[in-house]
This record gives sequence, structure tokens and C-alpha cells, in this order.
Amino acid sequence: MSVTLTGKTALVTGANRGIGKAIVEALFERGVSKVYLAVRDAESTTELHSTYADKVETLTVDVTDASSVQALAKQATDTDIVVNNAGIMKLQSPLSGEAEAALRSEFEVNVFGLLHVAQAFEPVLVKNKGALVQLNSVASMKTFGDMTTYCASKAAAYSITQGLREKLSEQGVAVVSIHPGPIATDMGKGAGFDDAPGPDVVAKGVVDALEAGDFHNFPDDMAKQLGDEYNSYANNVILGDFSV
Repeated sequence: MSVTLTGKTALVTGANRGIGKAIVEALFERGVSKVYLAVRDAESTTELHSTYADKVETLTVDVTDASSVQALAKQATDTDIVVNNAGIMKLQSPLSGEAEAALRSEFEVNVFGLLHVAQAFEPVLVKNKGALVQLNSVASMKTFGDMTTYCASKAAAYSITQGLREKLSEQGVAVVSIHPGPIATDMGKGAGFDDAPGPDVVAKGVVDALEAGDFHNFPDDMAKQLGDEYNSYANNVILGDFSV
């Protein structure tokens, strides 16, 4: 289900830096007219306001708090495209004494945050025949030992994204699942990925997937390798018609 970006209004969670900021820039390059910057700290979007002036509006939100996300949706009823980019990563082995705490915190943001955003914005996106974009990861499909809890949270988020695609598409809403590999953001650099591609490659994947009507997008070279291997399974199973 392809989405025309020109003249649309978008909302991006975690829009103040890294991939979120790059997505905001890419949306404007493709013709979006307004972007809501949904962030925890309203002071963190100064640079984007300096660049885009009244084309952006900052709204505060805590995606782990369902009532906060519901309030956000009530403030942004003209939203056509929601990009759920907010996420956290802990570097924990499954054998670490900190693994349980890491898993809980990652699920709060990466999984329950997605549920909160999808549920709150369902009426808005259905009314506007819009689109929901979820930032997942290659880590949703492949577990790396010292990132196990993060991978588990992203696998859960990807599973929910598949369910959202089924249910929202019935109501005319497009859903996109983005699966980058390591990216040189603050979070990525903290995991040792200093030489990874920049966030602009992910942002391009987001706008390309929306315009093409793709469910999956593997934006960078590492992700494309996984995507090439995954393609047959994705087309025949994930996107296949399996009646339960």
C-alpha cells in the first residue's frame, strides 16, 4: 500500500537526534509539509526548529506511559504518517546478572511503547488513511550474544508489527517494518559501531518503503544481506495467506 508523502503531516517519536532526526529531514525532502517532533525533552529539538521553523511542532511524550501517548494522539489528530522510532538498547548477555533488568526496560520502550503508539493512533490513522512505520532491526531476526535482551525486544516488536500490518491494513492503513543493521548513532557508537553507516541511510529506507508500498525494508548493506536471505521466507510466509 503505497503512500504519497507530498503535503502530508507526519509524527516521529524520538525525533531529536540520530535516526529520528534524519527521518524528519528525509520526510521534508520528499515533500511532507509538517512534522510533529514527539520527544521526552521539549528542549532537545531546538536545532530542528531553527531549520524548519513553523513546519515542525514539538510535543512531549513518554512512550512507556499509555496515557501520555493517548494525550499525544489527541494533540496530533491531523497526522497522516506515524514513525515509531523511539527505542533503547542495553548490552547484556543472557547470563548477566543485569539481563532481567535490561530486558524489562527494553520491553517497556521497544515493545510496550509500540503497542501504546499503535493503539493511540489507530483512530487517527484510520480516519486519515495513513501509515505506521516501525523501526525494527536485523536484531529482530538474528540474536547476537552480548545484545540478547535487545534482540529479544526487537523480535517481539517485529512480531507485533506483523500483527499490526494484518489488522490495520484491513482499515486502509499502511504498515512498514524497517530493519537496519548497525548504524553510527549515539546508541550504535555505544555498542562499538563507530564505522557503521550514518542514520541518513535508514531515513532513506523509511521514505522509499512508504512510497513503494513495501512492508519490509533493509536499508544498509549489512541489512540487505540478511534481507536477501530472508526474502523468500518473508514473501511466502510472513506476507503469505495463512488462515488460522
